Amino acid sequence: MRQLRLLHFFLITKMSRELVTQGAEGRVYATEWLGRSVIVKHRFPKQYRHPDLDGYITRERIKAEARALTRCRSFGIKTPAVYDVDFDKSEIVLEKIIDGLTIRNYIYEAVKNKLKMDSPNMMNMAERIGKVIVKMHMNNVIHGDLTTSNMLLVPPYDLSDIILIDFGLSSVDERAEDKAVDLYVLERAILSTHPNTETFVAHLLATYEKIGGTATRDVIKRLNEVRLRGRKKLCFG
Repeated sequence: MRQLRLLHFFLITKMSRELVTQGAEGRVYATEWLGRSVIVKHRFPKQYRHPDLDGYITRERIKAEARALTRCRSFGIKTPAVYDVDFDKSEIVLEKIIDGLTIRNYIYEAVKNKLKMDSPNMMNMAERIGKVIVKMHMNNVIHGDLTTSNMLLVPPYDLSDIILIDFGLSSVDERAEDKAVDLYVLERAILSTHPNTETFVAHLLATYEKIGGTATRDVIKRLNEVRLRGRKKLCFG
């Protein structure tokens, strides 16, 4: 076992890494691992937390992310494969999606090419998003950070399955409230990032409700309540 850990340490540290992005929780690198192109997500320690508490929280979040990714794949939802988890280094090694294009950038390009957000092509995209989100929720996975930046397409983009990424804030929960918050985060992300998307969002949610049937009625009801709370917060702080 010690030899395997040493081999893993050598492979993951000796390969050159290219920083892809850095956020509040950690850094994301592109590199090679066992002959594969991979993404390495590294969570760095929070200095304001006690080291023991920080280590526990980091470990639990890594476990939750790996669990959610694996759970989604087991139900036929496209996500990056989990190749390795290293709790000692606070890292998770994931499949790199080659030629992946975020739906955020797909929409930007569509608008740049004068494609209207209520066109058949974009309505089809909204429907595909609604279908994958309801499938995830019906299997009790809460993403925690649903945005068009965390959804990928691969060539040919117009026909691609949607690939969900970045489950760093995910959880497994059957409560309608958590699913409603997931939808609210996505709704606000789309409306604030992409102008004139009210019809797009409405079609996405209609697809979610139609596919989910009775299982999603309470979620949509809770979504309306979450919206109301959000408006009150904006009004009164």
